[in-house]
Amino acid sequence: MTDFAIKITVLIIFVGILFLIGILASRRVKSMSDYYVGGKNMGFWAVAFSARATGESGWLLLGLTGMGAMVGYSGYWVVAGELLGVFISWQFMAKRFKRSSDKYKAITIPDYLQSHFKSSTHTLRVIAASVLVIFVVIYVATQMDATGIAFDQLLDIPYEWGALIGFVIVLIYIFIGGFVAAVWSDMFQGILMFFGLVLLPIYVFYAMDSGAGITESLNNIDPTLTNVMGRSNDVWMNIFTILGLSMIGLGFLGSPQVYVRFMSIKSEKEIDKGKWVALLFTLLTDAAAVTIGILGRILFTGPGQDPEAILGNNAEGVLGIVTNAFLPTVLVAIFIAIILSAIMSTIDSLLILASSAITRDFYQKIFRPDRKDEDLTKVSRIATVIMALLALGIAILLYNLYPDREIFWLMIFGWSGIAATFCPVIIMSLFWKGYSEKGAIASMIAGFVSIMLFKFVFSEMDIIGPYFVALDVLAPSFAVALIVGYFVSKIYPPKYRAEEIEEVLDTPIEQRKLTDGNE
Repeated sequence: MTDFAIKITVLIIFVGILFLIGILASRRVKSMSDYYVGGKNMGFWAVAFSARATGESGWLLLGLTGMGAMVGYSGYWVVAGELLGVFISWQFMAKRFKRSSDKYKAITIPDYLQSHFKSSTHTLRVIAASVLVIFVVIYVATQMDATGIAFDQLLDIPYEWGALIGFVIVLIYIFIGGFVAAVWSDMFQGILMFFGLVLLPIYVFYAMDSGAGITESLNNIDPTLTNVMGRSNDVWMNIFTILGLSMIGLGFLGSPQVYVRFMSIKSEKEIDKGKWVALLFTLLTDAAAVTIGILGRILFTGPGQDPEAILGNNAEGVLGIVTNAFLPTVLVAIFIAIILSAIMSTIDSLLILASSAITRDFYQKIFRPDRKDEDLTKVSRIATVIMALLALGIAILLYNLYPDREIFWLMIFGWSGIAATFCPVIIMSLFWKGYSEKGAIASMIAGFVSIMLFKFVFSEMDIIGPYFVALDVLAPSFAVALIVGYFVSKIYPPKYRAEEIEEVLDTPIEQRKLTDGNE
């Protein structure tokens, strides 16, 4: 068989497994709750792998490997930041969120917010659902764009056909099996990602001809690559860079695509087990991704050479170059499937999320409250198709209008937009009984607007602009949303009973008895 035939064969097997997962999952979809949160009966292995695969996406395999090649040892700050974010999320937030969302019988994030604040209007739900749809569609479009690029670069299949093939694959299995199919397929894809990433740098390291160590080799290329504390002579630039890299982990503290998985897990005990799976996955895969990039920089570039000229824009082609140089064709084909897994594991989850915002939060809760959950499964599937088509259209538009675009900048922008809008709201709703509905609305609006301001205004300023480019948009937008939410809540305090909310958050479901005290 030719190399191309081997790659296509492996890809067909991979797709066949995904379709089989969709068919098996479809047997569990009997209501809208099944379609969007798996009937809240998912096990810890599936939820942990799914949460991590969804949270990492193509950024892990293409973006983070490229970052390792570009910045060297300081890229490990991303690993530290993500590990801390995952730990805080699973250790301190997941149980409280699960407890509260179950009490409210919520199946979407806007559901949870509406019930938590006992909102008498649809303002909070509309804002939350609208922001979800906007940023999710942008994020899905970037993932579909990455799918087209992956097919083009790795299989020599034209971009448009690659994006369309990826679109059809994902749509079929989630159309059939909904959230269950997304989680099960994420688990399968997450396992592929885990073993592929962890084993590759070990194999490459022992196959290298160079007698020099990694640190010595990097120093020969560029001594700044071994400086963990940053590569600039400007101390403040290094501080902002370290913060920008490590604060990516903030996105795990309440992002809807991750937290809907905590809704779906069957019990709080499963969260305790899933925590260790998620932490191990994050530590090993993230560290391996940065290491692959570093090894690629050593192997394929020399002193004074531009890494982007050899390894692609932002060195995003380093993984493909390394695998093609060291692995036999069948393993290269498996890595192509792993790259597609990383991308598709995010697309499926985000499409389900956008569909839930349209079906549950707009159509049912606002316009057709008379429709029962079990009657909306068909509407849910239609909404999923519409969101997918919209994202595909945006991806192809970006490809034609901006051929020199930096795809992973767009990915981080979409990720940061979702995180800055929702994470501060989730955090304060779980830990501060004085947080009000008006405060939550102000937080979401502030997070949304700040993303735009820090990206398109502050980063363009002459003196401070480079520092905000290094810091990126998530950390400052996150901070603004928290501060605005705090002060607005102080001005407009909550009307619900503080004791009731506090007990919901602190008492396990099986022991909960709501009090009737006064605030």
